[in-house]
Amino acid sequence: MRVVIQRVIEASVKVDCKTVGKIEQGVLVLVGFTRHDDEAAMTWVVHKLAGLRIFDDAYGNMNLSLQEVDGEALVVSQFTLYADVSKGRRPAFVHAARPERAEGLYNRFCDLLKAEGIHVEKGVFGAKMSVSLVNDGPVTIILER
Repeated sequence: MRVVIQRVIEASVKVDCKTVGKIEQGVLVLVGFTRHDDEAAMTWVVHKLAGLRIFDDAYGNMNLSLQEVDGEALVVSQFTLYADVSKGRRPAFVHAARPERAEGLYNRFCDLLKAEGIHVEKGVFGAKMSVSLVNDGPVTIILER
């Protein structure tokens, strides 16, 4: 599992020009799955994400977690995080989970994040989406398990 976390002031996702998810302060989470990902990996990543101290405290230090700032998460499934560009010019996605498996992993990932007390908004799995964000910092962190 590969997760790209971007701290945002706001973020939204549209499908067919219609907003399907929108958040204020929090994180945009791009998540990609492999065929080897399981519940234990997702639990570890979600727990790490919810408690990651990437938000500023009163002194401007990154010392507060998403939970502590009552932040939100916009979670977007992105199989292209597993693009293999080692050969040729066209990305191969042989390491990405097949869509029928990845969709269940994506929904479970979001459920686990909600169980951590995080308000979660989602993209639409498998849809062509337009993602907008105002990056805060910028702060971008990659988690992999």
